[in-house]
Amino acid sequence: MNLSNYSPGVQKYIEIGDKIKQKQRHLIESRKKLKFDTIAVHGLYSIEEALENNQGAVIEPLYLSTSQAYRDADEMEAALAYLMPTWSYTRIANPTTYYLEWTLALLEGYQTGCDTSCVITSSGMSAITSAIDPFIVKQKSGEEKINIVATCQVYGGTFQLFTVRKMQERGVEIRWILHPDDMDEWKSKIDENTRLLYGEAPSNPQQSFFDIEEVAKIAHQFEIPLILDSTCATPALMRPIQYGADIVVHSTTKSLTTGGLAVGGAILSKKPITTKIKNDNPLFKENFAEYVKFLPYRDNGPAASPFNALMTLNDLRTLRLKMDFLSRNTMKVAEFLQSHPAVYQVDYLGLESHPLHKIAKKYMKLVDSDDGKGNPVNRYGHLMSFRIDGPPENARKVLNSFKIIWRATDLGRIKSLATIPAISTHQQQGEEARQMADIPPQLIRLCVGAEHYEDIIADLEQALSKI
Repeated sequence: MNLSNYSPGVQKYIEIGDKIKQKQRHLIESRKKLKFDTIAVHGLYSIEEALENNQGAVIEPLYLSTSQAYRDADEMEAALAYLMPTWSYTRIANPTTYYLEWTLALLEGYQTGCDTSCVITSSGMSAITSAIDPFIVKQKSGEEKINIVATCQVYGGTFQLFTVRKMQERGVEIRWILHPDDMDEWKSKIDENTRLLYGEAPSNPQQSFFDIEEVAKIAHQFEIPLILDSTCATPALMRPIQYGADIVVHSTTKSLTTGGLAVGGAILSKKPITTKIKNDNPLFKENFAEYVKFLPYRDNGPAASPFNALMTLNDLRTLRLKMDFLSRNTMKVAEFLQSHPAVYQVDYLGLESHPLHKIAKKYMKLVDSDDGKGNPVNRYGHLMSFRIDGPPENARKVLNSFKIIWRATDLGRIKSLATIPAISTHQQQGEEARQMADIPPQLIRLCVGAEHYEDIIADLEQALSKI
C-alpha cells in the first residue's frame, strides 16, 4: 500500500488500524492452541477486550446500533476504504456478528491445518446464494453456458434455488449427480465451463453422503472449488476443510442454534480456495469469505441480525456436548425403528446397514473424543428418516399421532421434530425430482431432540400402532 496517496490524517488511522490487526492476529493464533470446547465457549472475545471496551462484560455484548460513528473525516475515509478495521454499518459488519464469525471460523478450522474465515448471513439460503453467485459470472462475451455440478440429494430449498433461480431464470446449467459415491459420475459431468462442485453431507432428509476427500481432489484437478453444506454435521462432528473442501456453508438456524430462537447462515472458506475464475480483487481467491463480506454481501444486503448472531453464539458454547448426546439418542431411536415391522427402511448413517455407513464413518467423528484406545469416537448427528410400509396415507397417520414429537419443518432443535418432506420441505421440487433424490411420500424425517430416548421411542411406538 502506498501511504503517500493519503493525507497525513488518513495515514495516522491506517497505522492505528495496522496495530489493531496485529493484535487481532496474535489473539487468533493464541486461540488456535486451545481445545474445541474452550474455543466454543470463548471465541475471540477476551478478558482484555471486555475490560477495555465493554465495561467488563463477561458475555459478548449485543450491539443493536445500525452504524458506527467516527472521530473525524480522516478516520471515516480510512474506515470506509477498508484500510482499517471498522463496523461502519450493520449491513456490512457488526461487533456482535464479528464475535460469532470468528468463533465459527476457529471451530471450522480446528486442527485442519488451514487458516479459515467466515461471514454470517441472514439465513442458510442466503449463505448458499452468496457462496455460489461469485462463481457463476461470465468471464468473456460469447462464453458457452456456465454449469454447476451438484448432488441431487439436497435440501428442497437448495434444489429450488439451483433449478429455478439459477437454471431457469439465469441460464446456469445444473448437472445433477444421482450417485454421489460414484467418482466416475462426478468426473463425467465436469467440463471446462464447470464453475464449482456442490454437495450436502449428510443430506437432508435421506442421509446421502460421499467421499469428500476424493471429490475435492477431482474438483482441484479441474481448478474449481468444492462447496459443501455441512449443516447436519456441524464442526463438532466433521470439518470438511480438513479433507479438501474449499468452502463450507451452514444454516446456523439448525444444530448450531439448537434452542430454535434465531435464523441465520454462515459461509466459511479456507485460505486460499481453488478457482480458475479471474477476479481483479485478490481477496476473491485468498480470503473468499472476507471478499463476500466486503463486496457482494455489502451490495446484496443479506446481513444477519445482531440479536440472532448472539443467540447462535450462546448456543455454540456447548456444541460438542450436545452433538454427542443427540447423536447417541438418535442411534437408539434408529435401532428401535430398524426392528419395527411397520418400517421398511431406516435412513441413518450410524447404522451399519446403511449403504454409505463406511464412507460416513471415515469423516463423522466427535471432535476431541477418545474411545479409550486413542481413536476418535464416531457420531452421526441427530437427523434421520424412516419409511412406513403401505400407502402414503400410513405415513400421514403416524405423523398425525405423535404426542411428544412436534410436527414441524424445522430441524436441529433441542426438541424432537418430524415432517413428511414430500408434502413440506421438498414439495415444490415435484414428483419426478423427488424420485430422482429418493424422497418417497412414505418417508418421515425425524430430528431427534434431547428428551429421554425412551420417551421418544414410546411416542413412536404408539404412533406406529395406529396403522
